[in-house]
Amino acid sequence: MLTLSLQMYIIRVMSTQQTIQIRIDKKTKDAARKTLNEVGLDMSSAVKLFLINVINQKGIPLDLRTANGFTLAQEQAMIAETNKAKQSEGFDSLDELFSDLEI
Repeated sequence: MLTLSLQMYIIRVMSTQQTIQIRIDKKTKDAARKTLNEVGLDMSSAVKLFLINVINQKGIPLDLRTANGFTLAQEQAMIAETNKAKQSEGFDSLDELFSDLEI
């Protein structure tokens, strides 16, 4: 009876599975497969773990950085600050500058 129940469960689970296809260069795929094998995972399990973490964290579960080493939010804030400084008319004196710096 247990075997029949397990078989029915497996059939039910398998019938609800979906397939994802991705395109990736051979070098990246081979390097990823090698690394995953070293930690005891296959490619499919690694992708499932990634997607489960996307759901749990409600976003990308990685610390994404720009080429400059900053998060996207940090880099956007710096760009905005730079643009604001470029648009500034400047100060006529040091007193005016220090007065503006006081928060």
